[in-house]
Amino acid sequence: MSHYAEVRPSSAVDRMHHALFNAIYSRSLVYNTCWEDPAVDRIALRLDAGDTMLAITSAGCNVLDYALAGPRRIYAVDANPRQTALLELKLAGIRALAFDDFFSLFGSGVHPEFAALYRRHLREQLTPFARDFWDGRAGWFEPRGRRRGLYYRGLAGWVARGLTTWLDARPRLKSAFDQLLASRTLADQSAVYDKEVAPLLWGRGLNWLLDRQITMSLLGVPRPQHEEVRRQHADGVSGFVREAMDYVFRCLPVTDNYFWRVYVKGSYTSACCPEYLKPANFAALKAGQAASIVPVTDTVTGFLHTHEARAADERISKFVLLDHMDWMSAWFPQLLVEEWQAIAACAAPGARIIFRSAHARPAYLRGISLALPSGGSATLPELLRFDDALAHELQRRDRVHTYAGFHIADVVA
Repeated sequence: MSHYAEVRPSSAVDRMHHALFNAIYSRSLVYNTCWEDPAVDRIALRLDAGDTMLAITSAGCNVLDYALAGPRRIYAVDANPRQTALLELKLAGIRALAFDDFFSLFGSGVHPEFAALYRRHLREQLTPFARDFWDGRAGWFEPRGRRRGLYYRGLAGWVARGLTTWLDARPRLKSAFDQLLASRTLADQSAVYDKEVAPLLWGRGLNWLLDRQITMSLLGVPRPQHEEVRRQHADGVSGFVREAMDYVFRCLPVTDNYFWRVYVKGSYTSACCPEYLKPANFAALKAGQAASIVPVTDTVTGFLHTHEARAADERISKFVLLDHMDWMSAWFPQLLVEEWQAIAACAAPGARIIFRSAHARPAYLRGISLALPSGGSATLPELLRFDDALAHELQRRDRVHTYAGFHIADVVA
């Protein structure tokens, strides 16, 4: 994050929250699993064997999903080296482990022999930072005790632990969630949610917790994004989250919704898990598809500046930028301009860019103007062609559904 620490937010409140977010982010693994739906990403991206991608790493789940589509190369870029370390461990496991051991680690989140597997098969494959990180964290996969395992670790894991502790104190609600997750039809799950879950779930305590910035910071949501959601929804962040959950559990099948399942249960199942945790896909990754992934610890701008020297030979045709531009637009607007300038310099003609946002229509995009190689300048709306119809359709199908905006844009050739 040091690349972004050169500019400070202007207000005292923003500075305080920025300092807190930086302190949390710079010392911790934030995401132990991805919170964006790669199934809709793949439809939007239309990946093929000629593509070179840049994707923000997060927990690495979606990068592995994209690799299954067979692009030429995926640069998995993240400013937090702990996120890179998690992806490195997954890649090492794909290369060295049998499927059952791999699923135990990243599906169940626990493995009784992790320390031995790590020493014998995984450690030597890691870069120095990743090695140092995992050397002291064998206990993250410890199966003994309650609320143990990978999906109760890291900052998002603390939120999952808090949720399961809260559910343990409310056995009727916990039983209702179990019934919801066991539903096999949309009609059944909708009825269970409306009659059993929602009346017990939504109350002042949970609403208060969701509206607190510290909760959002643990989930990787900084103050600017939190405030944007609050301003857009009459009932604040808690109202937005309730609206999202109402839609997910009433309108989308829960049978394959591994995103919400892992936060409630702390693990995946063989029938409800990311694609990389399915036997045939694991075999394909092991057979060579995972070799397309290049983990990089850097900012998007930093990586692209390094890449620019060889951009003529390897232009990037697909970009997955997640939601980081929301907080950059509030805290570091000039650095966001620099990032888009770097994207323009390295993008292939017609390159496709996808990103998510707390904004249904991000106003900050209209304020970004880029220098053109031929001289002069152009705004992003002049350089990008947005596919709003496809984005709207895919947004309806998104199994996470916690972003107000899903955006698909092509670089105008």
